[in-house]
Amino acid sequence: MKRITLPEREDWRAKAEAVGFGFHEMYGEPYWLDDAAYVFSLAEIAEAIEDPSAELHVMCMEVAADVIRDPAMMTKLAIPEPMQELVRTSFETEERHLYGRFDLAYDGTGPAKLLEYNADTPTSIFESAYFQYNWLTDNIALGSLPEDADQFNTIQETLVEAFRAFSNEPIFHFAAYTESDEDRGTAAYLMDCAIQAGHRTELLDIREIGIDAEERFTDLQDRTIELCFKLYPWEDMLREPFAEHLGRSGTQFVEPPWKTILSNKGLLPLLWDRFPGHPNLLPAFFSDDPRADALQNAVRKPLHSREGENVTFIEAGLVTERSDGDYGDGGFIVQEMTKLFESEGNHAVLGTWIVGNTACGLGMREDRSRITRNLSRFVPHAIIG
Repeated sequence: MKRITLPEREDWRAKAEAVGFGFHEMYGEPYWLDDAAYVFSLAEIAEAIEDPSAELHVMCMEVAADVIRDPAMMTKLAIPEPMQELVRTSFETEERHLYGRFDLAYDGTGPAKLLEYNADTPTSIFESAYFQYNWLTDNIALGSLPEDADQFNTIQETLVEAFRAFSNEPIFHFAAYTESDEDRGTAAYLMDCAIQAGHRTELLDIREIGIDAEERFTDLQDRTIELCFKLYPWEDMLREPFAEHLGRSGTQFVEPPWKTILSNKGLLPLLWDRFPGHPNLLPAFFSDDPRADALQNAVRKPLHSREGENVTFIEAGLVTERSDGDYGDGGFIVQEMTKLFESEGNHAVLGTWIVGNTACGLGMREDRSRITRNLSRFVPHAIIG
């Protein structure tokens, strides 16, 4: 694994705009880097990244099954008691899920370590699946990369296949905050994959979803929403005023309610308890566990947190770095600190994509901070050798 620089494509911004990737720059800061790349060997990808990601997903599913059978554990994960039956039923009836992203620490010298599982509303799928593949093919054509350069990236074809597993009889609604360029772009890309799989689709702002007298969710045309991808986290949905209607609405949500277990950072101590010493896990404990205090070099994270908010780094027992934010009311976990890949002051995190139950791709994010935030840069990758 190494970070390289190469000439940026002269027309990459025009290409980004043409395919709806308007958020390649956000808030005046670059989000996509076209003149850098992370390079891996094929063996590195297969043995250190792809295989462990597939195994971690299986392990997470086993933990989810444990939690479903234990109401006390669901409460420990801050799942509201009135909503626990909804979560339990969705898992027991095997409601279909679509995708998720592992965030991994890997520096090329040892096993990749799980930092968290973004299993409910992960973004950066468009950049990972589509735009970085175009970057690869363009740079091969330009001679900036060797002709046999490759990429760990079968995300799009795996997504299309996954969408084929959902019924194409109802309209497949896609709900997001459409005023957010990133959220709208993510939903639009997934809609395109669904269309390739034979679905009729409809994009709507999540705030436009209504409810009729029979407790069915409806769109702006008063059509019943039977199948809905929602780019809105379950930990918030389960606390909204409309949550009482979720179990009676008849709507099949993607992701399903049981994904609230896997998208919770309380998953990390549960994994460590079930698979202690696993090479791809870091010791992790709920913050009220006495074992958490024994971690002198650790990262403290809320059970529910997005974009790296409310994360604290503790080294030799002292706080050395922290991020602000609006999370933390539901409790915290403490995870042993691990080394990130670092090059020229940039700290890199690997995002490996799970579509259905298949590990199928990689997206790289980097930041000057060790905390990956909303504006952390996306850097494409290539397999060479």
